[in-house]
Amino acid sequence: MNTMKNKIKYITYYDVINSSIKRNYSLASVNKVNYIIDTLINIGYSVEIISASGVIEPKFRLFKGVCLKIEENKDLRLFFSFGGNKLIFKIFRKILSSLQIFYFLIKHTKRDEEIIVYHSLGYIFPIYFAKKIKKFKLILEVEEIYNDVKKSINLIIPEKRFLGIADKYIFPTILLDQTININNKPSIIIHGVYKYEALYNEKFNDNRIHVVYAGTFDPNKGGVAAAAAAAYLSNSYHIHIIGFGTDYQISLIKSYTNDVDHNGAAKLTYDGLLTGEEYKRFIQKCDIGLSTQNPNAKFNETSFPSKILSYISNGLSVISIRIKAVETSKIGHCIYYYDEQKPECIAHAIKDLDIKYYKEKSKDVLNDLDEIFKSELIKFLS
Repeated sequence: MNTMKNKIKYITYYDVINSSIKRNYSLASVNKVNYIIDTLINIGYSVEIISASGVIEPKFRLFKGVCLKIEENKDLRLFFSFGGNKLIFKIFRKILSSLQIFYFLIKHTKRDEEIIVYHSLGYIFPIYFAKKIKKFKLILEVEEIYNDVKKSINLIIPEKRFLGIADKYIFPTILLDQTININNKPSIIIHGVYKYEALYNEKFNDNRIHVVYAGTFDPNKGGVAAAAAAAYLSNSYHIHIIGFGTDYQISLIKSYTNDVDHNGAAKLTYDGLLTGEEYKRFIQKCDIGLSTQNPNAKFNETSFPSKILSYISNGLSVISIRIKAVETSKIGHCIYYYDEQKPECIAHAIKDLDIKYYKEKSKDVLNDLDEIFKSELIKFLS
């Protein structure tokens, strides 16, 4: 290991998973952020995480800002916030968060200091204006273009203009690099977490092939299509749907899985939202992971489905809709593809997949990508 270098600041939505106070953040983004931070520490940096996560406790209550030492060379700064579900509280919470980020950057950054920022529309204003004033070097971690997901997004500072002020980029795909980085600024590609999980070696042992869809129930992301495939499979299969969504999306999935399960030969169940060790233990019992997405959705041209690496890291073979962002990735050769977002096409891919062959293909790929990423990150930050 290298001796410890300068501390690098990392702005994102973040909290420790076992926190007694509820704050807004995405578990998927935190997993990737943690991996990047661990790699930074591994190559000799210390990291200060500046969290934009506001409190989402239901009752109004004040929560003071704190600085926590998560582990050696990894610190977390949480700003003052308050609870409450009323709209006025939510509005002022966002304003307060932006003001505190801006004040922190003005007070605690230096000219040409490199700062990593996870791209979010939630703090465009403080980052944009603080950079203009303090002239720090902005390393922007961009997972997707949000206006590709929701066309109705209107900002005083357009997303495209904000993306253009970065000095360096971290992207999930080469396609997103080509789309945003038109001036060929320094960039690095990381699809997700390049780390194998410890295996529990537990299976369902019911002589069925177990297939899992894990992720959002957003209609564009394919949860319903994965469930619908059960109607085209025999009783040799069991499809599990786990994940998250709005109350309406969850009720829709529950209703749909109940209907298909009663009318089809294959078993189909909604198994709730699982996280942490419970999630790993569950999906490791399965054989196949599904990445079923609407191939016509604009964001699929550039973003990379994080669930694919989650499946591989937990020992599953992966089936994905054929999209360029996945097929041209560094793990594209480890995945079995189908070409049309139809339940019968997904079912056909499930039946045709050689589970052992694709499991073997992905056996060492994450270890190799982890070493490559470390080497590339050293050059990227030098």
